[in-house]
Amino acid sequence: MGLFSFLKSACSKLLSNKAEENDAVASANASSATSDMVEAMNASRAAMLKSQILGYGITVDNLDVQVDDEKVTLFGQVDNTTDKEKVILIAGNTRGISSVDDRLSVVSNEPEADFYEVKSGDTLSKISKHYYGDLMKYNVIFEANKPMLTSPDLIYPGQVLRIPKL
Repeated sequence: MGLFSFLKSACSKLLSNKAEENDAVASANASSATSDMVEAMNASRAAMLKSQILGYGITVDNLDVQVDDEKVTLFGQVDNTTDKEKVILIAGNTRGISSVDDRLSVVSNEPEADFYEVKSGDTLSKISKHYYGDLMKYNVIFEANKPMLTSPDLIYPGQVLRIPKL
């Protein structure tokens, strides 16, 4: 699929507060930070992000997550396009991440879903009306974004959602 852009400040706080503290310290000390410190912080964020992805129960064989400042690169193999897109969204909808470089391979290809960035005032019903012509198909979008979404009412501006083809 390639490179995906996200709003780094409008994302879910998937990484722990400790990661945010590390980022704040890094920003404050950016001028005196050594490349070793930056590499160590990127490795720590990558490990936390990998744990978060696997914590959602999505199977990714040989998952490798690399973080370079605001960019995440994902390597590994997933069973289907749905899982691939969910992994991309988990990584991209993380505070401090502005782009995801998708290098995941898929065993069984299926049609790719559209990605939609939530705007102020959006609801899943409004989005489903736009994509499917039916307000009541909001549950299709909700189910496509589980387990990242826990309720159809908990979406926020800047969040990126999967919109599957019907």
